[in-house]
Amino acid sequence: MSEEHRETGTGWPQPAEPARPSGPAGEPDPRPDAPDPDELSPLAPAGPAEPAGPAEPAEQEDVPSPAEEPGAAAEEPGAAEAKPVPVSRRLTSAGAMIAVLLALLGFTLVVQLKTTSTDPTLAATREEDLVRISSDLDSRERRLRQDIEALEESQRQLRSGEQGRQAALEEATRRADELGILAGSLPAVGPGLSVRFEGPDKAVSAVRILDAVQELRGAGAEAMQIVGSDGAAVRIIASTYFVDGPAGGLVVDGRRLSGPYVILVIGDPPTLRTALNIPGGVVASVEEDGGNVTPEDSEAVEVSQLHAPIKLEHARPVS
Repeated sequence: MSEEHRETGTGWPQPAEPARPSGPAGEPDPRPDAPDPDELSPLAPAGPAEPAGPAEPAEQEDVPSPAEEPGAAAEEPGAAEAKPVPVSRRLTSAGAMIAVLLALLGFTLVVQLKTTSTDPTLAATREEDLVRISSDLDSRERRLRQDIEALEESQRQLRSGEQGRQAALEEATRRADELGILAGSLPAVGPGLSVRFEGPDKAVSAVRILDAVQELRGAGAEAMQIVGSDGAAVRIIASTYFVDGPAGGLVVDGRRLSGPYVILVIGDPPTLRTALNIPGGVVASVEEDGGNVTPEDSEAVEVSQLHAPIKLEHARPVS
């Protein structure tokens, strides 16, 4: 009997039944003896073939590999090794790095807080010293605040328009005049004394004249000049020096003067007179050596001789 037929109940050979369509799409035929639709479909992929043993080399088909096909590009070396890193692995590495950085930051903050909170110097300081330090800081703060208020007040005055500018100009002019009188670069006039020294060279020597100048300066003299018998005058300032001349007379700041001498001084007349007449002072010393000192009060003593400006080589103002 042919394989295309099968046995029936009568024993007569009967042709194989044609494949009947299966049920609805995607549902198998409900009959128990229905063939598998996957086996009947010509388009269905064949299942895995059972191994039929080692095939002989002559029966194997010569199928070209993808690398041997014409036009196929050869794979670059290392292409198989360049595999993309999984996303989960990248996220795990980034998370670990962030955790390490956060741990370092926390450790740094803890160390800094411990260092600032435990100062060994303050911890070993006594309570009395801490109170004194606090009091000094409070005093310094008060002084600084006072200085700030004074500077702010000066700033307001200077910015208050024409009146502020005029006040600043007047203050600057006043200070410049005072410094000019003290330096001998400006003439001066005011109440004071006219003190006349006469006698032998021993009585009116450079030492006696210097003592008189120092006594007058200590009594508040603001401006002085010395005049010789020939009318030559020298302005007396802080750097003025007195030397006895080789043939008599005086040398004052390099200029020769001959006696008698007159010192013109501006200041309070009673105070200046008292300074000259103290016991054992200038008047007594000159009279002891045969000289004479004659002070005269004046309401308008004029000190007109000027001193050349001094060129400073070493001193500089403090900024």
